Amino acid sequence: MLQDEDSQADVEVTWQDQQNINSFAKMNNRMSDLEDEYEEKKKERDYLEDLEQELELADEDEPIRYKIGDSFIHMSLESAQERIVSDKDGIVGEIEIIKTEIDQLQTEMDALKKILYGRFGKSINLEK
Repeated sequence: MLQDEDSQADVEVTWQDQQNINSFAKMNNRMSDLEDEYEEKKKERDYLEDLEQELELADEDEPIRYKIGDSFIHMSLESAQERIVSDKDGIVGEIEIIKTEIDQLQTEMDALKKILYGRFGKSINLEK
């Protein structure tokens, strides 16, 4: 039993193994960035949904200050509501794209994990 563990510790790392490890590390970093971006977009979507509900209670006669970039512009209630729906739809689309990329990246990472764990066993740790 001890010889088996020693033989796994002495596995030679080939050039291809190193390339797989490097690819996995890059994918892992990209996954972390995508997860952060995904959470930010979800917060932004939630903010827009809350804003949409708040504007339902607003007075139609008063102009609405709508933030675009670093500045605010005045617009009618109807225009602001249309803009919020448009912005929210854009964010939902971005969330779906990010989620698709996360799923695809996870599939690729799982394939590399299988290869690397098959080659190195317990000698390598690929978990977060």
